Amino acid sequence: MLLATKNPELDKVDKPTAVTVKYALVVEYDGANYYGFQLQADLPTIQSELEKALKALTGESIRVAASSRTDTGVHAYAQVASFKTTSSLPLEAFVHGLNYHLPADIAVKAAYPVRLDFDPRRLAANREYTYTFVNSRTRSPLTAKYAHRITAELNIETMNEACQMLLGSHDFASFASEIGGEPEKSTVRNVSRAEVSQQDGRVVFTIIANGFLRHQVRSTAGILLQIGTGKMSLKEFQTIFEAKQPGLAGPSLPACGLALVKVNYPLTFEEMK
Repeated sequence: MLLATKNPELDKVDKPTAVTVKYALVVEYDGANYYGFQLQADLPTIQSELEKALKALTGESIRVAASSRTDTGVHAYAQVASFKTTSSLPLEAFVHGLNYHLPADIAVKAAYPVRLDFDPRRLAANREYTYTFVNSRTRSPLTAKYAHRITAELNIETMNEACQMLLGSHDFASFASEIGGEPEKSTVRNVSRAEVSQQDGRVVFTIIANGFLRHQVRSTAGILLQIGTGKMSLKEFQTIFEAKQPGLAGPSLPACGLALVKVNYPLTFEEMK
């Protein structure tokens, strides 16, 4: 009777090794039903939904990083998020496959392979946000989730004079929230664009900067609203700006009107492979 014996040569056969790759996602979402992007215990967030969808798609427990931690109720047209995986699924699967598992108010618009050291937050050159107002004497069910309703007419020209003061590198401490979160190491930011315009019956405040303090855009929109309605002069605005005192500007307007429009990088995604 022959006994089976182990063949040491067979044990030397190479087995395939899982390769770690990294992808960047461009994600659009309606933030009304979520407590911001970042994970929070027992609360629905954009990050938690993305990670659940990745788990369902790949079978892996994957951590997602984002370019901007949007707050509760804030929307995004093109949030950038990244993750590592050993999955060999084709690139298209990280668009169509994730969208299959994601809820209807979150969608992956594009996916790109990127180098392993790609950091969506640290590598971003700037971010563009908009805050939208709608002029209406009655409430509007169709715009309530995406715009802040006002009844007064706005002086767009004066608001834009204030916007000109925001341009360049300044200490924006007065526009930061005075409570919640860890204090910023620096409150200096560089604003490359700040403008108020009328678009399709709405008033839109657009701002682009290399970074933003907590609630900075909503506080800035709040003080511009006061200027536009004549409740604050440009001189008073300048005094608040130069005071550099957290919580002084505002009020911080509701999150419904705020949207992350775009995140810009020094290189294209194709160049960051």
